[in-house]
Amino acid sequence: MVDFSLSDTERDIRDWVRNFVQRELVPLEPEVLRRERAGERGLTKDEQRELQDKAKQAGFWGVQTPEEYGGMGLSAVMTALIEVELGRTFVPFRFGGYADNILYYANDDQKERYLLPTIEGTRKSCFAITEPGAGSDAKNLRTTAVKDGDEWVINGEKTFITGGIDADFVMVFAVTDREKGANGGVTCFLADRDAGWKSEPIDIMGPWERQPAALVFENVRVPERNVLGEVGHGFKLAMQWIGRGRYLLPAHALGACERLVEMGMEYAKTRETFGKPIAERQAIQWMIADSAVEIEALRWLVLQAAWQVDQGMDSRHAQSVAKLFGATRANEIVDRVLQMHGGMGYTKELPVERWYRDLRLLRIFEGTDEIQRRTVARNLLKGHASIGGVLG
Repeated sequence: MVDFSLSDTERDIRDWVRNFVQRELVPLEPEVLRRERAGERGLTKDEQRELQDKAKQAGFWGVQTPEEYGGMGLSAVMTALIEVELGRTFVPFRFGGYADNILYYANDDQKERYLLPTIEGTRKSCFAITEPGAGSDAKNLRTTAVKDGDEWVINGEKTFITGGIDADFVMVFAVTDREKGANGGVTCFLADRDAGWKSEPIDIMGPWERQPAALVFENVRVPERNVLGEVGHGFKLAMQWIGRGRYLLPAHALGACERLVEMGMEYAKTRETFGKPIAERQAIQWMIADSAVEIEALRWLVLQAAWQVDQGMDSRHAQSVAKLFGATRANEIVDRVLQMHGGMGYTKELPVERWYRDLRLLRIFEGTDEIQRRTVARNLLKGHASIGGVLG
């Protein structure tokens, strides 16, 4: 028998996060919208930290961080359920106590200098592999690192780096052996900002918190002890970072879609045309029905991918399926909800257009729709996955 119910613990955690979002985050939405219209941060760093501290007092700190580092060490399924709840608001927030997964490969010295301060929130990292000529083609790196004594000299440019504006250190990937390339010739370096790299913001259509940066490295010197992992084995680390939790992106979108359709239904019940609420119009009903079906399908794709992670299975195929479906469906759903609201949906008085811009990014970052389609098709054609899925 297949049991789709939540355990008492899972339900309690999910409900606590749901109440936290409703109590602490949703009331901030009008002010966040006002600030964003003025070109400001939705939340200041101090406000973000204050919210994280409130959650920490209730035991919510480092959701997926191992318990040995002071985190909760929650399962992938539980983390997905939490991400759905966080997605139900556009207020930019995530629980504190987090560090990039590949930082756990750091040696003891690096853990003291980078991993632990990042978990504690006193340091901020960013991940830099994307380049102007190497977006989806991550193997086509041109940034180089040349050994000079007990230092490495890094030269190159990275682009669309999330968190690159505020980060005080970067996990930067550079070619250390051109002949080997991605197969043993790429290395990851931990480079402090005071080593000399520079960042410039890139204007985008999304909210301020999503604003990426261009990073420039001109003869940036990094000591040998700042090599993360092994020399030449950086590309494998990069792929682990990119695939660390792809299921969490559609999980977040799932929460947004739930909230958006709820807003659409509420509006449809009160907005009248030709003497009737538009909720009684078949066109609107079909929008609601199609969205509800797609939301339910996305929910199980996300949870199945997370379940595979928890079972120690190779979940990359399931995560690509969830990411692709979530990205395309979320964009259709937000478009429908905007259409249901008519002209008001197109204004910045309501958050619909804000979600419209935010969700559009889902089809691009951490693997475009086209890359996901290629991955899914290749897995099927090469026999790495089957149409029958986990049931065979």
